[in-house]
Amino acid sequence: MAQRNIGILHPGQMGISIAAAAKQSGNAVYWASADRSDQTRQRADKHGLQDAHTLAELCATCATIISVCPPHAAEDLATEVAAYSFTGLYIDANAIAPQRARRIGQILEGASFVDGGIIGGPAWDSGKTVLHLSGPAAEYAAAHFTNSPLVTNTLGAEPDKASALKMCFAAHTKGTTALLCAILATAEMLEVREALFEQWSKGGSNLNEKAADQVRGVTNKAWRFTGEMHEISSTFESAGVPGGFHAAAAEIYERIASFKDAPETPSLDRVLAVLTQTTQTEPS
Repeated sequence: MAQRNIGILHPGQMGISIAAAAKQSGNAVYWASADRSDQTRQRADKHGLQDAHTLAELCATCATIISVCPPHAAEDLATEVAAYSFTGLYIDANAIAPQRARRIGQILEGASFVDGGIIGGPAWDSGKTVLHLSGPAAEYAAAHFTNSPLVTNTLGAEPDKASALKMCFAAHTKGTTALLCAILATAEMLEVREALFEQWSKGGSNLNEKAADQVRGVTNKAWRFTGEMHEISSTFESAGVPGGFHAAAAEIYERIASFKDAPETPSLDRVLAVLTQTTQTEPS
């Protein structure tokens, strides 16, 4: 396909990899620096993104806009874009409930809306990250990334199936980690953690080691998962399934969100100490 001007909102750790994938596929990729951090500016400069400076200018310059932001901000961001009468292709690649995806599509009624769901980490290694897409223009949206490490998969013309898949997938992966956090915190409070580890290790299982590594390893990302757990809870409830488990998972991740800027991965003891406190404490 011919080169297109693509805008990325916003080039965070995941967004910059999606922007790089679009750029590697022969597109000109823009971002808007207004009100963004120096860290974001450094990422954009490193990967050769062009600065449109403002959202208004980005909407005027780009035929395609890709939204990669925290779940709670997705709808407001779409509303801002709609306010500039954007009529191009809008790809919402956020971890949001399908009913929120449908609302965003309605907000952007003057644009061509494609629902997206990213499964995997930042898309630097070929074949490890999949961008699922749904909506009438899903195939066209996929063509923006043809020569890049990012894998695309289209799920039909309905504008919410990509988000539905993302919610169900993350309900297991991130939900399981939250459950392990809760189990270990409870075992710690009841003074049976070592006994639990011993029981888990019977029969040659290494669940005790895997659980500890999983709980420690999620700490630097937990701040991003609170909103996603609320979206999953909402997804379940809209499908007639109880959403309380993932609402509780959101609280688990909120408790350890303060590890975001910790200089190194905390010990399991430190994570459990924070999890078992009723008020959050900054990690030392």
